Amino acid sequence: MTSYRTAPVASRDMPGGIPYIIVNDITERFSFYGVRAILVIFMTQYLMSGDGRLATMSDEEATTWFHLFTATAYFLPFLGAILSDVYLGKYRTIIFLSLVYCAGHLALALDDTRAGLFLGLTLIAFGSGGIKPCVVANVGDQFGRGNQHLMSRAYSWYYMGINIGSATSSLATPWLLQNYGAPIAFGVPGFFMGLATLVFWLGRYKFVHIPPAGRSWLLDIAGPEGIRVIKRLAIIYALVAAFWSLFDQMGSSWVLQAQNMDRVLLGYEVLSGQMLSANPFLVILLVPIFTYLIYPAMGRLFTVTASRKMSVGMFLAVTPFLITAWCEMQIGNGATPSIAWHLLAYLALTAAEVMLVITFMEFSYTQAPMRMKSLVMSFFYLSISMGNLFTAGVNYFIQNPDGSSKLEGAAYHLFFAGFMASVAIVFAVYMMYYRHENIVQEVEQ
Repeated sequence: MTSYRTAPVASRDMPGGIPYIIVNDITERFSFYGVRAILVIFMTQYLMSGDGRLATMSDEEATTWFHLFTATAYFLPFLGAILSDVYLGKYRTIIFLSLVYCAGHLALALDDTRAGLFLGLTLIAFGSGGIKPCVVANVGDQFGRGNQHLMSRAYSWYYMGINIGSATSSLATPWLLQNYGAPIAFGVPGFFMGLATLVFWLGRYKFVHIPPAGRSWLLDIAGPEGIRVIKRLAIIYALVAAFWSLFDQMGSSWVLQAQNMDRVLLGYEVLSGQMLSANPFLVILLVPIFTYLIYPAMGRLFTVTASRKMSVGMFLAVTPFLITAWCEMQIGNGATPSIAWHLLAYLALTAAEVMLVITFMEFSYTQAPMRMKSLVMSFFYLSISMGNLFTAGVNYFIQNPDGSSKLEGAAYHLFFAGFMASVAIVFAVYMMYYRHENIVQEVEQ
């Protein structure tokens, strides 16, 4: 039996395990975003009671459930990181939790009641959340100092993979739900999750398997170095959570707003859930444009650093909610604005995402001490959880007993735009004084 490699080889080429990671990434993201694309629609239009009657949720309740699920899925990376870094290592953690993930899809496909919904979303949250920091850190683990210059390209491919999976599933699963019902719409993403697990297993001898640190890892966390790193990065992750509180509303408030808009584009009626596919398609389009055109053009004006790219991304994130606020004003005047306005909002939000999130992934890996890579990557996902908890909390507290909202119409969208602008200013000031580090794996001797 061939043993696993435990350190990168001395090379200036792209590591052999990266293609397996990318294919796994595409298929796993198809499964996750396929569920997200139809979740609000399923809860508000298809959810059944145990005796076979419709038992749907209100818009506000479904929005709260959506963001609580997303928040849970992005909080659990913290537990996945501990399981990986202390006990199992990244590879075994990913394989084990991928099977849990598959079980969640099965539960959703077989039971369209609240019980099935709760069980399925819980298992998917544990599976998806637990593997996230391990998969992202596993990308960086494949590189040593000789080929570190290719890490940015690999993370760009990784993020492109996320969006290829997201784009295709966001188009397919709403169509499957409308035409074939919930069992098929949830079952197809489950098939892709099974495929993702298989592909990752096939790549096992191509990967670098960094051994778990054992319980001494806990001493690292509690020691001076761990405390120093956590204190430096915690503020950044807390601020970036504001971006996610806006970003993930593509799957909730934007979907609900789209139902009150003219969704005919070029003679084709777009389903409200299908609009989510605009974001990943735009990512696929914008990543090379930023890489080969916009960043070089910016470089002629000033030095393009990770801090500056992320800061610009934070400010860009304000603009899409100004657009959706304008759409809400038109709807409250009795008009039916074109869904093309959402495309403009998606363009602005995706540009912010490209500048902030891709940069933030590599930034998180390189700032983490060697034995804390998964843990620090879990902070990346914890910021997503915090953002969604904030949004869920806002939606909970603005509900009045009579069913009305304290932030009606455009006020809701303007609230989030103002919140994002305030946080972006604080983020930019903090990053001006942040000192960057560069920590990657050592190669085999």
